[in-house]
Amino acid sequence: MLHVLYLVHDVSDPAVRRRITMLRTGGARVTLAGFRRAATPIADIEGLRPIDLGATRDGRFAQRLVAVAKTAVSIGSKLRDVPKPDIIIARNLEMLALGRRARSAFGAAVPIVYECLDIHRLVLRDDVLGKALRATERHLARDVRLLVTSSPAFIANYFKPFRQVAAPVELVENKYFEAAAILPAEREAVEAPLAPPWRIGWFGALRCRRSLELLAGFTRHTEGRFEIVLRGRPALSEFPDFHAFVDAEPYMSFRGPYRNPEDMAAIYHDVHFSWAIDFFEEGQNSEWLLPNRLYEGCRFGAVPISMDNTETGRFLRQRDIGVLLPQATPEALETALGGMEQHRFGRLKARVLAHNPRMWSYDRSDCGALVEKLRRLTTVRGPLATEALA
Repeated sequence: MLHVLYLVHDVSDPAVRRRITMLRTGGARVTLAGFRRAATPIADIEGLRPIDLGATRDGRFAQRLVAVAKTAVSIGSKLRDVPKPDIIIARNLEMLALGRRARSAFGAAVPIVYECLDIHRLVLRDDVLGKALRATERHLARDVRLLVTSSPAFIANYFKPFRQVAAPVELVENKYFEAAAILPAEREAVEAPLAPPWRIGWFGALRCRRSLELLAGFTRHTEGRFEIVLRGRPALSEFPDFHAFVDAEPYMSFRGPYRNPEDMAAIYHDVHFSWAIDFFEEGQNSEWLLPNRLYEGCRFGAVPISMDNTETGRFLRQRDIGVLLPQATPEALETALGGMEQHRFGRLKARVLAHNPRMWSYDRSDCGALVEKLRRLTTVRGPLATEALA
């Protein structure tokens, strides 16, 4: 059984749980080690007891650097009871640094996989800091065996032009995970559209103040014909007044966290549309990503709303689904959605549901294929005979 040491920047991140589930479903044994954003250590993630590397704070880059530097000195003792892994997966740049230190502690040539699912705004700066971070990434990634990322735009706009990683690339999209295999002909039943108020669901990492204000203004302008349902984890470092803001809005409600994948069908069936827009790092990461909520919403028939000039917008346009906005204004939302009626919504939803669920989901066979690809890395000496970034 392939033994994976998974090093993560935040063990409580729901995406970490999903990756662990994929790896274990594919037949791997996983040891999890990472930092946490909570005050106390996390006791259990999918039946695993994480090796605690200490606390870090969201949005505090300098504090995270100090934490990584301290942990780099003690990583050997932290992992002293861990058998030598077959492969190390390092999620994000700071964990790549620790991955190399961990490999040295094991005293063996353990392959390292670099998992990068977001391009942080700091590495895109054109000043001394940005250039230093990119140089650091190139140095740390000089002998990684595989780069795992989630959007073609990350490759086209960052990894390829900046020549950051010479390893082969594996695209693992932010798809929903199905516990059971998806039959090729499987379809969700197209239910009769519900009457207004129309509900827009914004689920997941809630970190975009501009989206919050835009949706609030739109619902006030439409006087309750549209409602906003928020679920997930609000980034209070970005808007510490999040709860007060939502409480003051007459057509907006925050319904707390949810479990993925257990709650996904219920929460998306409860809304008509899925908000797949993020201005958090506008023009950069937010324009390039293909978010979890895109796949999750479409899997359960929620009609996605996206900006037209983004990777998500291009993805939806190619498949002729969703509602695309030319501008991020209440007026643009009003033009696109204000005249919504049941027959039009029924057509929009039917176009989403017409696609094979495998477009939106990974199942056990996909997990097995991912683990098999990782296993092959452990048997190859030197650079892989696979096309690297040109």
